Amino acid sequence: MKWLDTAKAYKKHDPAVRSVFEVLLLYPGYHAMGFYRIAHFLFKCHLYFLSRLISQLGRFFTQIEIHPGAVIGERFIIDHGSGVVIGETSIVGDDCLIHHGVTLGGKSREVGKRHPTLGNKVHIGAHAQIIGDIHIGDEAVVGAGSVVTKNVERCDIVAGIPARTIRNKCSESGKL
Repeated sequence: MKWLDTAKAYKKHDPAVRSVFEVLLLYPGYHAMGFYRIAHFLFKCHLYFLSRLISQLGRFFTQIEIHPGAVIGERFIIDHGSGVVIGETSIVGDDCLIHHGVTLGGKSREVGKRHPTLGNKVHIGAHAQIIGDIHIGDEAVVGAGSVVTKNVERCDIVAGIPARTIRNKCSESGKL
């Protein structure tokens, strides 16, 4: 049951979570993903108006805006959530964690891929802005408040405006 795996992921990554039941009932990021999964299904069925309607209902209740055209992997965690925006052509891998105020936004109004792609196990800090058709590599970390407009390599830790690599956590631990 994928929905239960996601709730368990919240419990694993957030020491404030007391039980999976608490996540199921009280966590807006978890609820936003429920709205998204329904809206995304309708979007794939070419029921665009209905998919956007469900998406907007989710936004109203959670303050999290996820376009139904985005592609999001398993066990995706939105911590706190308020102000999160995920654009139409965004792709998010499995086991990613983002915090409140994060934008996965477009850089152009061209038709086609214009939003970021996050690899697996990516962690995005609060209020970070990831803009354009760029790739954030597996296990990368983006610091809070950073503005990222260029690709980020696997395991890189980036921060700042514009974001710059601070270090590579995999090379330090011998994972490369």
